[in-house]
Amino acid sequence: MRLYAVFILLLMSFLGFAQEDSNEPTRVQATIISSTTKSPLAEVNIVNLNQVIGTTTNDDGIFDIRAKVNDTLHLSYLGYKSIKVRVTNDWIKFGNTEIEMTDEALALEEVVVNQLQLTGYLEVDIKQIPITSNNRYRISGIPNQGYEGGQTNVVNKVLGAIFNPADFLYKMFGKNPNQMRKLKDMKKDDEIRNQLSKRFDREMLTVLLQVDKYDLDEIVNQCNYSRDFIRTANDLQVLDAISECYEEYKVLNRNNERKRNKS
Repeated sequence: MRLYAVFILLLMSFLGFAQEDSNEPTRVQATIISSTTKSPLAEVNIVNLNQVIGTTTNDDGIFDIRAKVNDTLHLSYLGYKSIKVRVTNDWIKFGNTEIEMTDEALALEEVVVNQLQLTGYLEVDIKQIPITSNNRYRISGIPNQGYEGGQTNVVNKVLGAIFNPADFLYKMFGKNPNQMRKLKDMKKDDEIRNQLSKRFDREMLTVLLQVDKYDLDEIVNQCNYSRDFIRTANDLQVLDAISECYEEYKVLNRNNERKRNKS
């Protein structure tokens, strides 16, 4: 009877350790294939939304990424429907698994090019050239490259948001603090930065920050970046803009809290 009791205790301890270990970050591997051709897909973007790290598939459609049980992986690939996959105990236990992605028809929006009708007279022709008020700014980590970035007085815009609780920016940053904290991790992960620098669809940003595309553009707009910047910036530039604005927001919000506590 005693031996049986000891056996039960050892078994429970083993199961407890096993469960604890399953919650520790490990690595998962999978092969991504097309649901129609059954061939592997190379250069698929994979982001662990919980760990805020990214990777891509190799030429054989295989990827390997750090994850733990119940983490969610976001898979995206041009011309295919993006999907989310949850990491399970079985996946970690049995290793490489196969994931299918479904292709989707992409409809290109009509692009209208307005050709300038030049007359040869400088005073007349110069009036046809659109004028924007954008300023140049650089993204840290990308040398010798400048971008259009709207007005640089971010502080005034954020300051107005702090002292007006109904302001859109205040509500967006205030109700999503956990998601906004991911901005630092997103900027530190080289693979995520590399993926964002090639994208203009805002999909990965909306998934990571859990906001829709309209709110994402409106955040950048409220942070005093121009409509031209919002329209032309790649996802890495938008990430950098939001991150800068959020850091200003946190500083000003702390100062405002201190003033309220003193009064």
